[in-house]
Amino acid sequence: MKNVKVDTIVRTIVLVIALANQILAIVGKDAFPVTEDQVYQGVTLIATVGAAVWAWWKNNSFTKQAIEADKTLVKLKEEA
Repeated sequence: MKNVKVDTIVRTIVLVIALANQILAIVGKDAFPVTEDQVYQGVTLIATVGAAVWAWWKNNSFTKQAIEADKTLVKLKEEA
């Protein structure tokens, strides 16, 4: 499990949920009693959290020294 990518895990979870939903639908059970609005709210929440984590993770330089350090890093990468 150590080298498994996150997107592989997410796809597997989505597949398991979809299969469970399909099996429950076939046997006539109400699989996941959620409204369209609840699905929309859930997807929006996931997108918002994802955007927030991504924005936080990125290198956000605010001070003059940090901006200069970013420029130096870019130059070093171009020279390599």
